[in-house]
Amino acid sequence: MTIRVPPPLVLAGQRAEKLAELRALLPRLDHVHADAGVLPFGIGAIDARLPGGGLALDGLHEIAPQTIFDNGCALGFLASRLSLRQAKGMVWLVTSPRGLACNGRLYGHGLNALGLDPARLIVVMAGDETEAAWAMEEILRSGAAAAVAAVTGGGMDAATSRRLQLAAASAPCPLFLLRPPLAAPSLAALTRWRIGAAAGPRDRFGLLTAWRWHVRLERSRNGQSGSWLMEYDHASHRLDLSATLADPALSRRPGQRAKVA
Repeated sequence: MTIRVPPPLVLAGQRAEKLAELRALLPRLDHVHADAGVLPFGIGAIDARLPGGGLALDGLHEIAPQTIFDNGCALGFLASRLSLRQAKGMVWLVTSPRGLACNGRLYGHGLNALGLDPARLIVVMAGDETEAAWAMEEILRSGAAAAVAAVTGGGMDAATSRRLQLAAASAPCPLFLLRPPLAAPSLAALTRWRIGAAAGPRDRFGLLTAWRWHVRLERSRNGQSGSWLMEYDHASHRLDLSATLADPALSRRPGQRAKVA
């Protein structure tokens, strides 16, 4: 389902009131719902680096590609996280024109291959980044979402990211932001992830048998970070650590020789 939303109406006379409201909300940004829980990866090496053993269900999490050529990898990582959110309700995805320019339109079969049922997804097409932020906040405050994600193409000021973090904490509902590789980081994000492509395993005909990604945790509220090579299993719809190849030839193309030091 795709929805186009009208822009928010904010009168000039309301500016002082809005600023006062935002200042009142700032001290509450670190409020945590004891029963909000986490969305674990199910991988001990990663969950051990995250507060509570997973991605907090009451906060903002930022994802960015390593380069402009890794947009698909970052989108795949986002979809794999959303597929794990099995709570009652729909998954909402907010896009903007700049976000679509970076990543293209979503493809239902591709999402399904990543474990995310398109029937659970509602896509909101905003007119610009301001409308996208407004839509995210309204969806979070509605309490009608199992998870909210956004694919945007621009930066986000500190005040906006704080408001979104507070809305996610109040819901409580996880919010995932997919940002361009060079966008300034969201100051209020609980975690920040950087995703890049990695050489995948190949069969004897030289065809790829799985996707591999370099996954880096750049920031976490507990100060932890880490980097992992991960592989997506199409059959189980599971993203797991990639085992060290006993035979490196499996990841080389036919005719490609091993490097000699």
